[in-house]
Amino acid sequence: MAGAVKRDVYSRLVYARNTPLLGRLAYLVLKMLGAEIPPSVQIGEDFSLVHGGFGVVVHPETRIGARVKIYPGVTIGRGDIYRVSTESSFEGVVIEDDVILSPGSKVLCDEGVLTVAAGTVLGANAVLLQSTGESEIWAGVPARRIGQRS
Repeated sequence: MAGAVKRDVYSRLVYARNTPLLGRLAYLVLKMLGAEIPPSVQIGEDFSLVHGGFGVVVHPETRIGARVKIYPGVTIGRGDIYRVSTESSFEGVVIEDDVILSPGSKVLCDEGVLTVAAGTVLGANAVLLQSTGESEIWAGVPARRIGQRS
């Protein structure tokens, strides 16, 4: 098919989570394969769970843009898990377009909304605790800006 988007089985399952008949089944299969992405997570076009995304956990209050790549072991969620959820100031996480979340990286928000701006790359095993600017490269624990994408 000319112009058709080629999707692997993991991407098909991610997009199928919101279909009326097979959504719950797709969600459960993804979970059994090691990726926890609740149906409430909005995801843009051409999303990729690279290498199947084993160990990926995404908080239900997350919005993911287009052409985002998430590698295995990535966690997106609350950074204040020591608090009861009803006492948390966490509102959500926004992952904008063209972001790369490298293997083992964590995006953790304590309060409000944490935004990973368009084009950002988060290095392997980095722990991001604050919002980023566009096309920045972040690495370390806690993550710090170490460069700019060209």
